[in-house]
Amino acid sequence: MKLSFVGLFLLIMSVHASYSQNNTNTSIASNTPEQQEVINLSKQKWLWMADKNVDSLSQLFDDKSMFVHMGGSWGKIQELNTIKSGGIWYKKAEVYSASVNMFDNTAILLNDIDLVAVVGGNEVTNPFMVTEVYLKENGKWKMGSLTFSHLMRPVKMNK
Repeated sequence: MKLSFVGLFLLIMSVHASYSQNNTNTSIASNTPEQQEVINLSKQKWLWMADKNVDSLSQLFDDKSMFVHMGGSWGKIQELNTIKSGGIWYKKAEVYSASVNMFDNTAILLNDIDLVAVVGGNEVTNPFMVTEVYLKENGKWKMGSLTFSHLMRPVKMNK
């Protein structure tokens, strides 16, 4: 019985992984204007993170936002302090696909990325599925959550 569940789980995960890696929902033609707005905001966020632009990130991150990393989870202030201090330097994010699901004033964005980061003085490159949750308040998008999920696929990026 356990073997059946494990087999079913692996089958579902492999189908899901193959779909998500081939889903390149980043072309403007296949997105609504609102979805494209969120994708563009996410792309800008990666640049701000690489540049350690905590002023712009502070405006983007909701005061109650949460960040989930491989090494822990924390809120807005700790994330900004981690970026500012260089505790994690999000050096470069290579985005392979981005898709957005809209729910009223909430957007859930999935990014398939390779991330080059400097953590504790060591440069590392990891494949991630990044889940970003955005909330639209008073006509403006704010990030409510960012979660890194490590992928089992090899790194695609050529450094």
